Amino acid sequence: MATRWPVVGGLIAKIALPLMSEKNFNVTHIPINAEISGIDSTYLPTHVLEELINRSAHRVIIKRCTCRDERKCDNHPIEAGCIQLGAGTEEIDPRIAAHVNKREAIEHMRSCVEDGLIPMIGRVKVDNLIWGVKDRGRLLAVCFCCRCCCTVLNSGKYLPDDVAGRIVRLKGLEIQTDHRNCTLCETCVNACFMKALSIEDGQISRDDVLCKGCGLCVSSCPEKAIYPLIENLEETVAELQHRIKERIDFESSF
Repeated sequence: MATRWPVVGGLIAKIALPLMSEKNFNVTHIPINAEISGIDSTYLPTHVLEELINRSAHRVIIKRCTCRDERKCDNHPIEAGCIQLGAGTEEIDPRIAAHVNKREAIEHMRSCVEDGLIPMIGRVKVDNLIWGVKDRGRLLAVCFCCRCCCTVLNSGKYLPDDVAGRIVRLKGLEIQTDHRNCTLCETCVNACFMKALSIEDGQISRDDVLCKGCGLCVSSCPEKAIYPLIENLEETVAELQHRIKERIDFESSF
């Protein structure tokens, strides 16, 4: 939002946007609280996240979520912090992060998902600055986002187009609406952080260019009229891992 301020906005953009360049910022939300159709009742978040955790050379759980802590969140525990993966996590001060084994990290992930938090996997260079890790391309963030506090979920609609384009939807993921069960209550419209939903011609309309596939509309719909579909789970996981490899030193990190 600040980049749009008159006079000083341009200066702020010059300072902040390089941290969100193609190499330094590329994230993907994983839809939760919903069964993905077409893949034999496999829950995609658990499958993807457990794979990444199990392959990680080292991992930590940040003891306090910085977003929820700053905003004094009343809806989700502040202690539900992000997981940081990769060899770089060995450098993180144990006073601010618990160095955990794979089982402990998976248990934390499951607890966050059960609480309704949205996993967001990605390369965010500013994490190196926040957690005091030298940028060797060996750090991968797994955030657990809430709609009320998450910086990305609350600022997505303000991002410049080129930065918003680096919030990447899972390959092959489609989110569909059963218009027969939809009551046009607009809950999903209000929940969408990218303003991708609207009511047109008496039904919910989705802008697939804006939609990031986070699953907020799926989990928030009181009528369960919105559901995700995925064409090929293996291709989805492979594409996600390929993007990770392009942005971190995958072999030495995992």
